[in-house]
Amino acid sequence: MKLFVANLSYDVTSEELKAVFEECGTVVSAQVIMDRNTGRPRGFGFVEMASEEETNAAIETLNDREIQGRKIVVKLAESKPPRRRAREF
Repeated sequence: MKLFVANLSYDVTSEELKAVFEECGTVVSAQVIMDRNTGRPRGFGFVEMASEEETNAAIETLNDREIQGRKIVVKLAESKPPRRRAREF
């Protein structure tokens, strides 16, 4: 299951994010989202855990935990709404 992680320090890397979440179970993937234009982190990311139990453990354990001086927010990721296509003229 996929988790949304907000309020990350701009110094946190995807590897560090994965290491933090591994204490709650098997991490399938971890990604800090980068700005397309600047190449700098945007302060949030996504972590995918292997099972529902591990996902719930990560939310319970890590939500509101301080990492690199910032209290992170951990919650289930919401599905992205479908993109609307631009109208053709």
